[in-house]
Amino acid sequence: MSTPYKLIAIDVDDTLLNDELAISEGTKKALAAAVAQGVTVTLATGRMFPSAKKIALQVELNVPIITYQGSLVKTLIDEEILYARYVPQPTARRIYELCRAEGWHLQLYVDDVLYAQEDNEKVRDYSKLTNIPFVIEPDYERLIDRPLAKMLIIDEPAKLDALAERLRPQFEDVHITKSKPHYLEFLHKEGTKGHAVAFMASHVGCTMDEVIAIGDSWNDHEMLEVAGLGVAMDNAIPALKAVADYVTRSNNDEGVRHVIEQFILKTPVG
Repeated sequence: MSTPYKLIAIDVDDTLLNDELAISEGTKKALAAAVAQGVTVTLATGRMFPSAKKIALQVELNVPIITYQGSLVKTLIDEEILYARYVPQPTARRIYELCRAEGWHLQLYVDDVLYAQEDNEKVRDYSKLTNIPFVIEPDYERLIDRPLAKMLIIDEPAKLDALAERLRPQFEDVHITKSKPHYLEFLHKEGTKGHAVAFMASHVGCTMDEVIAIGDSWNDHEMLEVAGLGVAMDNAIPALKAVADYVTRSNNDEGVRHVIEQFILKTPVG
């Protein structure tokens, strides 16, 4: 009997990757076995496309991948853009001006390039985590009117939680989310993983009931809620577990492999 699931969308950090930023060999085998059964496996990440592409190639995916939280869906080989949603320009400028007035560290993402206004520990740590170089552009006036896949503030988690609550009523035309406790991200309203997974389901020709979505953080909740099977990692935040249909093992205990074996393969891959 064939699997009822035809599309799996997997978050990258703290989900597919373990704490050493690696993918286990067992997980790679499980992913390959799912693909061999005709299942489309894709990534759904807040990472930039160039960063996510490196991960996708490690597991030999050759499908469109979801990046920038869902703002951009792009094919791996020829890098064709299939779905794109950019931060509305007037709001992007308002966010920039607020960050400039308050002195917050703001990163911009233009044409798959990461920009910061100064070389500091925040952007260096981000660059190391995502394995992507950064470009210093002190004058954001050169960038702010160009299409922005996302805007990201880095600061202390508690400060960002308070900031998000303060800004949501002011910026109702953007999606504000957190991919990590110290990352606050601003995107188009339709630049969510939920919107992008729905697009991918239509693209591959399956219903949302035939989709599995796996994640660990609050920026994953939209895709878990629209998927037929929404899966939270054991290391996920409590709020995500609360909306999940199933909680798998942690990212350090091959949680993604467990989901594939449980719901796709029905047997361990060995």
